[in-house]
Amino acid sequence: MKQKQKWKLGTWFGTGVYLHWSFLAFLAWVFLFSGGIVGALFMVSIFACVVAHEYGHVLMARRFGIGTRDITLYPIGGVAALHALPKKPSEEIAVALAGPAVNVGIAAVLGVGLLLTGQWSTNMALPGGFLTTVVVANLFLAAFNLLPAFPMDGGRVLRAWLAKRHDYATATDKAAKVGRVFAGFFAFIAILKGAPMFLVLAAFVYLAAGAERRQAFLERDSSPLGWVFRSPTSPSDTPQPRWRDGDVIDVDVVPMPPSGRR
Repeated sequence: MKQKQKWKLGTWFGTGVYLHWSFLAFLAWVFLFSGGIVGALFMVSIFACVVAHEYGHVLMARRFGIGTRDITLYPIGGVAALHALPKKPSEEIAVALAGPAVNVGIAAVLGVGLLLTGQWSTNMALPGGFLTTVVVANLFLAAFNLLPAFPMDGGRVLRAWLAKRHDYATATDKAAKVGRVFAGFFAFIAILKGAPMFLVLAAFVYLAAGAERRQAFLERDSSPLGWVFRSPTSPSDTPQPRWRDGDVIDVDVVPMPPSGRR
């Protein structure tokens, strides 16, 4: 991806976070047509939680010696480009679940705080109501990303489970097929509900699943032991002009409509 298409927000824990230009257009659309300043602030808050979600993946992957090239925010959510995959299914499950676990943790901390202070509210005009909506959105974000739609988190858990019974390429192939079924379902929702963001999500899931499937078969065919000999790389903040062969595209999405009204 060309660097002029995205801007760096900063570097935390050794991994850079980037903002794609389309995200700014998305915020402008939210401000003008769906929620005004409250809606825009709400979406900024949710995407801050998405960044935290991605760092859950990044830090867990680092425990297994796997670096992350960068994290990029798009209107559909966050995309983390890992340099490799864990070499054991149990490790991949841990990396996949770390992201949703962060969202559950955020929801738990905020929710308990709101209840203890008596600020829990459904009125978005109140600070407590705003934070209450953030709590609900984090729980929804965690649950949605656990759908077995590869390469979302739930799809990675599915692939890791399949890898216990099949070789890595076959497990990826089966998980990618399930992911493409979900992509078709997302496209159906987009047409039925007139929700273009679900159509973008469908295309993203479909293409990313196909890319990882091709990569898995390429690695299997190029080595008798395939992915077992893939060397983990150290964390790096140096961005590359596009996704490279060997990168793992981890897709985490924001499924709620772009509105601050809940």
